[in-house]
This record gives sequence, C-alpha cells and structure tokens, in this order.
Amino acid sequence: MRDVFELDRDLVPTHWYNILADLPIEVPPARPAPPRNGGSAPLQPQLPLSMYRQSIGRERYVEIPGPVRSEYQRWRPTPLFRASRLENALDTPAHIYFKYEGTSPSGSHKINTALAQAYYYARSGVREMVTGTGAGQWGTALAMACHPYGMACTVFMVRSSYEQKPYRGTLMRLNGAEVVPSPSTRTEVGRAALRADPDSPGTLGIANAEAIEYANSRKEARFSIGSGENHVLMHQTVIGEEALLQMELAGEFPDVVIGAMGAGSNFAGLTFPFYRAARAENAGTRFLAVEPDACPKMTRGSYMLDYTDYSGVTPAVKMYTLGHTFTAYHIHAGGLRYHGAAPIVSAMYDNELVEATSYSQTRVFESGAAFAKAEGLVPAPESAHAVAAAIDEAVRAREENRKRVVLVGLSGHGLLDLGAYESHLSGETVDVAPTDEEIKASLRLIESL
Repeated sequence: MRDVFELDRDLVPTHWYNILADLPIEVPPARPAPPRNGGSAPLQPQLPLSMYRQSIGRERYVEIPGPVRSEYQRWRPTPLFRASRLENALDTPAHIYFKYEGTSPSGSHKINTALAQAYYYARSGVREMVTGTGAGQWGTALAMACHPYGMACTVFMVRSSYEQKPYRGTLMRLNGAEVVPSPSTRTEVGRAALRADPDSPGTLGIANAEAIEYANSRKEARFSIGSGENHVLMHQTVIGEEALLQMELAGEFPDVVIGAMGAGSNFAGLTFPFYRAARAENAGTRFLAVEPDACPKMTRGSYMLDYTDYSGVTPAVKMYTLGHTFTAYHIHAGGLRYHGAAPIVSAMYDNELVEATSYSQTRVFESGAAFAKAEGLVPAPESAHAVAAAIDEAVRAREENRKRVVLVGLSGHGLLDLGAYESHLSGETVDVAPTDEEIKASLRLIESL
C-alpha cells in the first residue's frame, strides 16, 4: 500500500483560489474603523493596494507572482501521507490522510502568506513590517520572509507563548526580527493592559493592537496579519490545490476534511479548494473546524460585529467571536487563542456549509502523542486538535463498520513544542474553559456595535 503521495515541483500551484467567486452566500463587508483617540492620529492604511484588491475581489483565481512561486518551490509541493499505521492502531476501516506543512522553512503553513505579503509590501515601498503572533509560527514565518527583501521585522508575541516557547523567539531573532513580549510598555495599548492586569498572559488581540499602534507611529512601517483576512486565506489555498492532485493520485476523495481553527488560515487553506471540487461534483463532503475548549468562538461564541484587535481601532467585521477583549487561558496551543473566526469561515459556518467542534487540552495531547507513536511525526499542539477529530471520525467508522476517507491538515511540526508534550507526559496538563458568564460578559461589551 502506498503511504506517500508527492508531486513534482512544477506542479506547485500557479494561482491562488478565491472562494468568494463560488460562495452561494454573501460575506458581510467590514464596517469602517472609528476615529482613533477621539479623532486624532488616524490609522494610516496598512495594506498595499494589490492585496486590498485581493481581499475584495471576486475573480476565481489570482496569479501567484513569479518570485513568490519560486520561493514556494524551495519546499513545495508538501507531501500528503496515508496514516496507515495510525489506522492499524485504531483498527478502523477509515482511510486517514494528512497534508503535512511541517516541511516548510518555518515549520508551519504560515510562510505561504508571509512570502506573498513580504513581496507585495516590499514592492509598495515598506521598509519595516510589524505584526502580532500567538504561538510564534506566524512571527517566525514573517521574519524569514522579510529577510530576503531587506525589510526590518518587529514582532509582538503573546507573553504566555513567549515564555512557553522561547525557541520561537530565537528563530525570529536569527532572521533579524525584534521580538517583544506582549503586553509591553512599548505602546499605550500594552501599558493599559498591564495596568488592568500586571500579570496578563496576553492575547493575540492585544499583540495585534500593539503592533498596529507601533506601526502607525513609524513612517515606513506597516502592520501585517497572518490569519483571518480574506487575502491571507486565499494565499493559503496552495495547500488544498496540491492536496486535490494528491488525493487523485491516491484514487480517493475525502468524506470529511478537518483543520485546526485559530482565525482560519490553516482551515481555509486546506478546505476551500475541496469545497469547490465537492460543490462541482455534488459530493457530500463535510468540512470540520476544530478549536480548543479554552477559546470556543465558533462553538460557543456569537455571530456579530466585532473588532479584530483588542483596542478596537480596526474595522469591525461580522464574525463568530468571544469579544475582542476576551482573554483565553494560556493553553499550549497558543496559535488557537484568537477571539474570533475569519469572516468568510464565519459566514460559511452560519449557513451550515462547514461544521465546528472543540476539544480539551488533555484530549488534544493524547491524540498528538498517539499520532507521534504511530506515524513518527510530532504534530504541533494546534495540529493535534485536527488529529483528535480525525481519530474520532475513524473510531466512528469502526463502530459503524464502514469505510470513511478522512483528510487532515497537519499545519506544522511540534518539535519546538516538546515542553508542552512533556507537561502532558508528566500529568501536568490542565483542562480549562470559559464559563457561560465569562463569555456573556465579554460579548456584552460589543453589543452596541
């Protein structure tokens, strides 16, 4: 039985896929940002015009610039694996496949959009890119992407992840980035967060808000974001476009496509091309987004207008959210602690085009450990959420005694997260989740939007 499905580098996609061309629903547009600081110091435009057009366009395919595709070809296409050893361990008739993005230079899928953004920002004259990062995969990818263009890179990294994952910071600094634990004293947003809670573990919303404020104070700097925005989701579709070809090589089409859900770039990158293919063929394929119990924006949040940053200076977008001031517990899957879901994914979920579920930390690390033992690859804690859902699908297939084809997005490796796995092995992993009262209190703050 064949376990690895690889493509020649000439089959790296030449175009990104824009799902807005095929959705049977409308994705509500963003509401313009309010005046900043009572009308002073307006927020300068952050996106290059070319990327802004990508965000609002309806063309089905957008050509990947030659320099970006050449960079992709350094490691793409990434491999698709059949997890036959995991299937055997589970004694299931299910066929489990995983698309592995851990072979990229940054160790995760994030560099797919980082390279595209660095290209467009550099062409528009930007000399410094500023961002917020949760677990550090995005910050690492952006630092690596900025370096070839001679751009400076400043990263505000969520403090709990900065402390839990110190080598992420090391990787960023190796590539010339400055890394600032957030909340920090660099910005008014950070200072205010520290006044409210001197021991704040930080959130991606705070880190992004600090990055926006800092970028807005520097003439040749611009803020960049690694997930959630329409153009980011589109850049990631190289994953799914390759996986479509690889599943053809395997001679199968998935019954369910599963991805971990932070803001949505990993989930969208794998699932959107399969949504197009399933829609064209009237296939009954399901698309499952998996989030942590600690930050359940889709499974327990509300679909409403909210800001993407903590301080509320960005345009408000309609999304599934827990509220932009919501502070998730500092779980190890730091990349999934964002308070909201991408507007496109949110609209699809609200219209029952995709599904969502959540898992506890304990269950996630049990699944990650089982996968590592069976397949010899350690999933990032974020990716292990998708693995947990895949195992459940395989167990159901065994109980129903029927074949089921499962495709999982393994968004990155966990070799810089071994401390988290050690906590699991030593029995120190804690399961946490917000109460209904905590979620309601956070959402009340945005009801007037």
